[in-house]
Amino acid sequence: MEFYHQPVLLNEVVEGLEIQAGWDLVDGTVGGGGHSYYMLKKSSPEGRLMGIDRDMEALAAAEKRLQEYGDRVTFVHDDFKNIKKIFYMKGWTKVHGALIDLGVSSFQIDNRLRGFSYMQDGPLDMRMNTQDVTTARELVNNASREELARIIKEYGEERWAARIADFIAKYREEREIATTQQLVSIIEKAIPRKAREVNSHLAKRTFQALRIATNKELEDLEEAIKDFVDILHPGGRLAIISFHSLEDRIVKNTFKGLASTCVCPPKLPVCICNKKPKVKIVNKKSITASEKDLRENSRAKSARLRIAEKL
Repeated sequence: MEFYHQPVLLNEVVEGLEIQAGWDLVDGTVGGGGHSYYMLKKSSPEGRLMGIDRDMEALAAAEKRLQEYGDRVTFVHDDFKNIKKIFYMKGWTKVHGALIDLGVSSFQIDNRLRGFSYMQDGPLDMRMNTQDVTTARELVNNASREELARIIKEYGEERWAARIADFIAKYREEREIATTQQLVSIIEKAIPRKAREVNSHLAKRTFQALRIATNKELEDLEEAIKDFVDILHPGGRLAIISFHSLEDRIVKNTFKGLASTCVCPPKLPVCICNKKPKVKIVNKKSITASEKDLRENSRAKSARLRIAEKL
């Protein structure tokens, strides 16, 4: 199966970063190289780009997609959250613009062997980095009933989390849960018919929660955003695309904290913290997909773009 990923909010990202010729850039989640291709095009003829991804198949696809740019591109198999370590190892210091796309690629979703999809049967995997040890299968079969309920409620915002965890725990007493459709069947039995939503798959929230937990997607995200701001030149911009409320809330609040001045208790008559803002927020409200984007890619519906500029 060939790797593909249609970049969402492409024009909004490229225009929002205000890329100029000769700029050095980072794509923290390079995927299939869709955003990176146009970022490199805008920074031609000498701008460089570092493309980072946890998925080796994504990196291979990006290398193929971006081969015309030659040694202007540096590829790194790692987690974008390690950006400062990556820069140190590669001898990079500062860049003019950066992108983090927090979504799952179309390839990852559609390839049943990766185990992300609740629409087709496959091994219950969900690892973005297939070299990682923990899979969703191990999580589902080994986590306590209480831990599963917490994960599904917190990361999936699923109202029936406790009941789903109960059904999972009861099922695995008899046999291991090894495939995506086994899990879907359990979820379908757990959610009462009267509570089912018309336009949403019953397993959507639980699968989201397990994917987030398996890949530790929200862990240290706030610190990673701050690290990305640190590696920007003054005037450089950081663009972040999120796809669900948990991610977007972290991005929004982190940007807000970095843009704030005084953090002293309100009762203090004068400021004693001397906090200086590190960024200015470019778009007060998140940018969403256009009608054209939605017609071409229905998965762009939940995408939210926020941009901050380093002071």
